[in-house]
Amino acid sequence: MKRLIVNADDFGRSTGVNLGIVRAQREGIVTSTTVLATAAIDAEQLAALRDSGLGVGIHVNLTLGRPLSGGRSLVDSNGRFVRDANHAAARADARDVEREVNAQIEKFAYLMRREPTHLDTHHHVGLLAPVTGVVLDAARRLGVAVRSQNETARARALTAGLRTPDHFFGESGPEAYWSLARTLAHLRALPSGVSEFMAHPGWCDDALSYSRYGRQRETEMIGLGTSAARAAASSLGITLCHFGEL
Repeated sequence: MKRLIVNADDFGRSTGVNLGIVRAQREGIVTSTTVLATAAIDAEQLAALRDSGLGVGIHVNLTLGRPLSGGRSLVDSNGRFVRDANHAAARADARDVEREVNAQIEKFAYLMRREPTHLDTHHHVGLLAPVTGVVLDAARRLGVAVRSQNETARARALTAGLRTPDHFFGESGPEAYWSLARTLAHLRALPSGVSEFMAHPGWCDDALSYSRYGRQRETEMIGLGTSAARAAASSLGITLCHFGEL
């Protein structure tokens, strides 16, 4: 059997991203999203997310904006997270990471009124020590699944007794990853088991004007958030699901 999770990262990043993710689920193949609990999210958009039928996890964030906790090792002289994931992880004290991850979990529960389906991390900071251990421990405590971007991450998750997909696809760079052509090609070549497509659909608004991955999100709206992708998945016998259904 071929099962597919299409996870839209970054819910909370901007109004355009939030509205785009919900629409991409309604009209396309997005099945899951992860919330930036550190962001200020409009109440109406939160309500739409709660009612959408999407699986909703936490996009653990240590590299964008400001922390919910007061961990000094996590911030620069302006009190903001260090944007580079490698630098952020290298200077982070594990105790500060644990306090911040717990604060984001508590904020998520307050916002969503339910437990997350899974955990993943912004800018893949969860691949780096000491963040890896903290995130895996939190997932084990919550009893939820995690993302695995590569075989090393997958082995760590399975060793920790956590649910995780068998395969991972996706990237964000100068060009949009999930063009319609690439989506259709990946669907046709999808391996057996559970796969995750990491995606970043959304509408590029003023809040994303500075972003290196702003306009690319609109291309991903076409690649993942339209009926062409949904029809292709259906015709290929692919079962769409989210992390909570693993």
